[in-house]
Amino acid sequence: MNQDDHAPRSDVKHFVLDTNVLLHNPASLFMFKDNEVVIPFAVLEELDKFKKQNDDVGRNARSVIRRLDQLRAKGKLNQGVTWNGHGGKIRVEFATDQRPQWLKEDAPDNRIIAVAWHLQEQGHRAVLISKDINVRLKSDGLGIPTEDFEAQKVDADHLYTGYITLDVPGEVIDTLYEEKQLELAKIEQHLSHATGKTQGENTAEQPEQDGPDAGTQEDERLPAVQLFGNQFVQMRDALDESHTGLARLLGDTEYLIPIHGPRRPVFGIMARNLQQTMALDLLLDDEVKLVTLLGTAGSGKTLLAIAAGMTKVVSEQRYDKLLVARPIMPMGRDIGYLPGDKDEKLAAWMQPIFDNLAYLLSTRGSGAQSADSKSPEQRMKTLMASGQVVLEPLTYIRGRSIPHQFIIVDEAQNLTPHEVKTIVSRVGEGTKIVLTGDIAQIDNPYLDSSSNGLSYLVEQLKGHTIVGHVTLAKSERSELASLAAANL
Repeated sequence: MNQDDHAPRSDVKHFVLDTNVLLHNPASLFMFKDNEVVIPFAVLEELDKFKKQNDDVGRNARSVIRRLDQLRAKGKLNQGVTWNGHGGKIRVEFATDQRPQWLKEDAPDNRIIAVAWHLQEQGHRAVLISKDINVRLKSDGLGIPTEDFEAQKVDADHLYTGYITLDVPGEVIDTLYEEKQLELAKIEQHLSHATGKTQGENTAEQPEQDGPDAGTQEDERLPAVQLFGNQFVQMRDALDESHTGLARLLGDTEYLIPIHGPRRPVFGIMARNLQQTMALDLLLDDEVKLVTLLGTAGSGKTLLAIAAGMTKVVSEQRYDKLLVARPIMPMGRDIGYLPGDKDEKLAAWMQPIFDNLAYLLSTRGSGAQSADSKSPEQRMKTLMASGQVVLEPLTYIRGRSIPHQFIIVDEAQNLTPHEVKTIVSRVGEGTKIVLTGDIAQIDNPYLDSSSNGLSYLVEQLKGHTIVGHVTLAKSERSELASLAAANL
């Protein structure tokens, strides 16, 4: 679906929006330009139920209602209100009585599908837009064109990974380490042979090509891989496999700098593979204000982020505090039903963070840095009592300005693009924020690997001077965890 196509008025489409689309992104009302957006009355009833919630869902419901009220001032919604100069129209549809036998049950989903069915029966080009897979299945079964909401989706199969592998002459690697930098021009001729294209490092940015051979890697007319700011390049000597180098394109410059990895443990943690070395380089660079880490279970994304945060806050005192947050699924869900005070309520949700902190604060995890008689739990309580380490649900992030902190948002794959924008826009002066997640493990019923906020953030902000990303490819939790991640 191309939701922004300018269709002729004689060929106007009627896009029927499900409630979940509006709750996912209130601006979806205005994303169909010169077509007609139809809001079933059942959607208004569902929005009325959600508007009382004190979370992002409730706020989005109220936002949609306010926007519809503003349109109401311009005309009658039941007749359709034109909102732009291209014929774009928004209308509320009440007629749902006429429906096929299969939709007789008076459920909100059936009433919404019935609106699309009724428009189709009248000869209109109706398309039902829903993020609910079951609604799409039922609609398609009735012969009604139905699609997911495509805006803010990315190609998860070609997601930016933050690094490429490049075969170069050995003298190029030597120059990198001897001069402590390397001009981008010296490797540009080799970029067309970079490996990793099929994993999507940069293919999302390649221009579309026409013809039967378009898109083949063998086509010599294909442009070289484009390097983005803060992207890593693993260099291999074409004549000697053991002669390698690792570099990062520095910000928006034309120079690559050599990456050695930390020479000493980072709060007791050493990188176990190449991608972890890349991740630690970004995490420990104060000039990179936003870091995103993707990876499977056990790849170390959360542990590395917390280790870097503890180093910056406790050891170096570069930031005032370490703030670790996780979405209470779904984001903003009230934790009041759990027993105890806020910290006790959070314990169930934050246990993975506690586990990582306990490991880092143990003698095994942090070594001489914590060589005292206190247990990891006692050290953890001391840090939390002093305010150096703060654990928060994302419910309390909205409306705040957070300066001079090292923020980690774990399980960010369960957030919508709008929620990610809300969180990142809270960042104040002198703050660094890290978002981690596994887009293969999404609990939000209306998100997938292409539409979640973490994937969207990775693609939209790649290449910016203060932004870095790495996809961790290998599980390092244990031999058994690696076996399970690879085969189950």
